[in-house]
Amino acid sequence: MGRITLDKVTKKFGDVEVIPPLDLTIEDGEFVVFVGPSGCGKSTLLRLIAGLEDVSGGEIRIDGKPATDLPPAKRGLAMVFQSYALYPHMSVRKNIAFPMKMAGMPEDEQKRRIDNAARALNLTDYLDRRPGQLSGGQRQRVAIGRAIVREPAAFLFDEPLSNLDAALRVGMRMEISELHKKLDTTMIYVTHDQVEAMTMADKIVVLRAGNIEQVGSPLELYRNPRNTFVAGFIGSPKMNLIDGAEAKKHSAETIGVRPEHIDVSPSEGTWKGRIGVAEHLGSDTFFHVHDTGLAETITIRAGGEVGLHHGDTVFLTPQADKLHRFDGQGLRIA
Repeated sequence: MGRITLDKVTKKFGDVEVIPPLDLTIEDGEFVVFVGPSGCGKSTLLRLIAGLEDVSGGEIRIDGKPATDLPPAKRGLAMVFQSYALYPHMSVRKNIAFPMKMAGMPEDEQKRRIDNAARALNLTDYLDRRPGQLSGGQRQRVAIGRAIVREPAAFLFDEPLSNLDAALRVGMRMEISELHKKLDTTMIYVTHDQVEAMTMADKIVVLRAGNIEQVGSPLELYRNPRNTFVAGFIGSPKMNLIDGAEAKKHSAETIGVRPEHIDVSPSEGTWKGRIGVAEHLGSDTFFHVHDTGLAETITIRAGGEVGLHHGDTVFLTPQADKLHRFDGQGLRIA
């Protein structure tokens, strides 16, 4: 079981409140991603759950039992950090076994858990190697294996892929997602990368300045952002946010439209502009269109074979049924 409940949890550093009163429930078996810009409080929130930081107010419960005052070792959680924190002089086997050895676990049980973790992480052939003989991705799997053998109620990941190159990040995203399905255990994952959040999460928690801006599935947040912050943060490239008065024809304070929901034509449309930067990605091309009469540069997503280039004049038409409207406070208008 791994249900985690935060009830009006707060955190202060001196007189500075970095986490205002916050309520959140993470269900057993969920893969929940905390996402937001640097300094939004996501890692602090994870450390409060882990017990690495003391809460300033409120209560944390794990499987319904009070955990606010429990030390980290008594919470039944396992944390995987950004740094692998492996012992370079120990083999992979001994690194994975370390927390069990410290707990005085019988050796036959240690071996069973190590073998199970190694199979799950494709590390069986590397158990006798040292960390220096492994790739970055393999070292990260060893760090995850060390967490798995504890058989925790939940896994806590603090930006575990940030030290990997782009190709390894994609591969490890898939491996962690597959591992979640194999173990069927609660996982809480912190990242500033909204692509990681969208591709891995059952539920995303979007944070800003310690506040929860929205909680929901990736597609729910993508299709129905609660406010302009979520609209601009979730999605790559981000949603175009346009002043309603400038956009004409629309009475809302701000309208939003995703790059893929704007039709482009060489001859007619709602806004006339000029292509600035063109990003050719093969299957897709992103055009950044200037001089439309709007204050904002408009980003559009087109097919990879579209015959448009830097400097071309184009006409843009937002798809009327895909527009998002936000009021003067940036809140979604139903």
